[in-house]
Amino acid sequence: MDCIFCKVVNKDVPNHTVYEDESVLAFLDIFPHAKGHTVVILKEHGETVLDYSEEAVAALMIGVRRAMGRIDAVLSPEGYNVGWNHGDIGGQMVKHLHVHIMPRYSGDGGKSMHAVVDHPQGDVSELAKLFV
Repeated sequence: MDCIFCKVVNKDVPNHTVYEDESVLAFLDIFPHAKGHTVVILKEHGETVLDYSEEAVAALMIGVRRAMGRIDAVLSPEGYNVGWNHGDIGGQMVKHLHVHIMPRYSGDGGKSMHAVVDHPQGDVSELAKLFV
């Protein structure tokens, strides 16, 4: 398999581990956008969150929480942005689901998740009817 994250899991590519358990590996991003920028992956390959079982996604979220606990203990950030890019249009560069943990610090110049797409949609009443 040509997946860089699978190569990390298989120890073919080195990493700086922040947290690891039987299902999850969290490691420092090699192109960090913040001090302590960490990537959390499931060891099992899948491209998007929809490719995994609910149990696997639960394990991933537990791994995210535990990695954040380690980051908190070591770096004491003042906040976080946490999320993932899904699909090409969502900016997903590596086709293996990965959650970014971005520790936040006063004056770091970062923005909220709302800055990712800043195109207000107005009243959601009509859209909401599609989900009923």
